[in-house]
Formats: sequence, C-alpha cells, structure tokens
Amino acid sequence: MLLMRLVVGPLQVNCFILADEKTREAVVIDPGDDAQDILLIIKEKGLKVKYIVNTHGHFDHIGANKAIKEATGAEILIHEGDAAVLASAPRQSAMFGMKSVSSPPADRFVRHGDVIRAGEVSLRVLHTPGHSPGGICLLEEGIVFTGDALFAGSIGRTDFPGGDLATLLRSIKTNLLTLSDDTKVFSGHGPASTIGDERRENPFLNDQSGFE
Repeated sequence: MLLMRLVVGPLQVNCFILADEKTREAVVIDPGDDAQDILLIIKEKGLKVKYIVNTHGHFDHIGANKAIKEATGAEILIHEGDAAVLASAPRQSAMFGMKSVSSPPADRFVRHGDVIRAGEVSLRVLHTPGHSPGGICLLEEGIVFTGDALFAGSIGRTDFPGGDLATLLRSIKTNLLTLSDDTKVFSGHGPASTIGDERRENPFLNDQSGFE
C-alpha cells in the first residue's frame, strides 16, 4: 500500500492518499484545500481515485472535494450524520473569515462497520461522533485515520454545532482505545501518534483525566 500525506489549506489539514501499488486504485481522505497539489501527486503516481472520503463535513476538510471529483470521477463518501454539516460549508468558512468553500453533496453515505475498498486498500468505517454528529475514523491494518476526533495529545473541539464532549470521549474510548497499542494514529491535524501513547499520555484519556 502507498500512503502519502499532504498538509493543505490555511488550517493545516492532513490530507491522506492511500493507493494499492498493483492496481493503482486510490482513496483520498480529507482533501481540505490545495486541489492542484493533490492532483499532481495523483497524476505523478498514476493513480485511479475511486473515493474521496470526508471524516467529517467541516469546511477545512472538504475544500478540494469538487475539483478532485471533477478531475477523477471519484465518489464522495461521508456519514449521513454530517450531510447537513457538509452543506453548510460556505457558512462555516465565512464565520472563520476564510474564502468561500463548498462541496457537492455526497454520492453515498457510509455507516459504522462499512468497508471502503480500492484494490487491496481496505478501510473500515468507525462512527465516532462528538466533534461533529457524523464524524468517522477509518481503520486499516495497523493504522487508524482519526480525522478531528483524536489528535496527538488532544481531542477534537466540541464547541461547534452538533459537538458534544461526553459523546466524543465515549466514541474514542469505545472505538479507538480498544485498538492495539501499536496502532498508528494519523489525525486530521498535527503529527502522528499511536494508540498506546494516547492511552498513556493524552490528558483527556489517561487515568488522571477525571473523565469516565
């Protein structure tokens, strides 16, 4: 499997491209901005993008959806719980004083337990609401892409519409902390980590956090 990371847009979103080395079929996760940079890698590597997967619908994670869909014909996938969040992207970006961002609607909704396949790439959907109602994480063998649910040393904000701290903590503890300690964590912003490191060191999740 090929795995590439680009840091895109003014809010420094981690966009990931996963591809099967043999078939060249690929998935793009959270193309938040800088569509031309993403498309250049796709062209250079000779990839056939099947899916654009948004871990959630906030404007900084979906800004290049339209351009990549138009260039590749890929389907946009998101959890139904974030369909309205995706549609509200222009309003979100205006609130932050950013350029207007919009996306086509999802071609298909995914649910907890669904598997997204592109060649030998196989991503299992974990519904992890709390940062947003339809937030998802994506699990591959030994790797989990956590969007804005879990970061190295922190967790996602819960002060946006549809966010809830108790829900997010429950999502993380039920769906992420049950993974093996050596599972690599690739989040929507910032550096990589592991589940073990977050279990031990994350102040929101360790024994001293005060949260049950």
